[in-house]
Amino acid sequence: MTGASEGSGFLAVDSGGSGLRAVIGTAERGPLARRACGEPVRTGERGIDPEHFMAQLVPLVSALTAEAGAVPLTTVAVGAAGMASLGGGLRAELPGALAREWGVRRVALAADAVTAYVGALGPRPGAVVAGGTGLIAVGTDLTGWWRADGWGHLLGDCGGGAWIGRAGLEAALRAHDGRQDGSARLLACAEEQFGPVAGLPGALYPRSDRPAVLASFAPRVAACADEDPVAAGILRAAARHMADSAAAVCPSGGEPCVAVTGGLFELGDPLLGPLDEELARRLPRARRVPPEGDPLHGSVRIAAELSTGSLTLPGDERMLSVTISSGD
Repeated sequence: MTGASEGSGFLAVDSGGSGLRAVIGTAERGPLARRACGEPVRTGERGIDPEHFMAQLVPLVSALTAEAGAVPLTTVAVGAAGMASLGGGLRAELPGALAREWGVRRVALAADAVTAYVGALGPRPGAVVAGGTGLIAVGTDLTGWWRADGWGHLLGDCGGGAWIGRAGLEAALRAHDGRQDGSARLLACAEEQFGPVAGLPGALYPRSDRPAVLASFAPRVAACADEDPVAAGILRAAARHMADSAAAVCPSGGEPCVAVTGGLFELGDPLLGPLDEELARRLPRARRVPPEGDPLHGSVRIAAELSTGSLTLPGDERMLSVTISSGD
């Protein structure tokens, strides 16, 4: 990718369930200002709504430029949750909307798993497990992208926060019923957090934020793991699922890097201990490294490299698509 002009500004965006985060900067000076908007972009029949995305982004950019000064925006990188499966509308309409609004000529649209990868590892071959309420693994050998899981709390996200929380609540309900493999400790925690567990199905099933509610119980599972074998077993099973997903996407040659990133890993040693063991078992040739940054850092890195024509990451219609106008 060539033709990028010196002094051109970039905008990097991370769009997820908690809203938009954005950074404006230049390749020469780096990030200049950072802002956030707490309203998530809507999804509809066409997937992620490009009009609502722009309605959220325009005032955010106005605030950023007021803080950073006049920066001629020529490059935008967007990492968005759901881009791989729900990003058709964005890919079709966003480059044109950005060109009309700010004269943007270079646009990269990435799945949030890709920006999580780039934020954690940069342009190195390997695999990244991104864990929060859900869970997805993404890997690359720098010629293509692979993903595993990320199918949502009903069909997958195995080992993620909602999965751990649901498994903990299932163990609590088994103890309530007197069934085998229940946990009295988790039952007590569940009733402290949610009230009598007999009313939990009626309170949980109608909610639209079920994954987040389930994930809110994951820290209780981790807190019980040192003394409760059922809770410890849940975290061990979560670690196995994560290692399985990492192994599915990790390049087969050399000594690839493996990193984990996301709020799920704030659960600490009760999860990270078994995860280290499972990764070592499943990927003995891989090198476990700490993440360099988060998904917004990944968007910044993609935007900065695209603005200078030095982006070397592999393109993919759903995972990382790049549009460059004829002006470049």
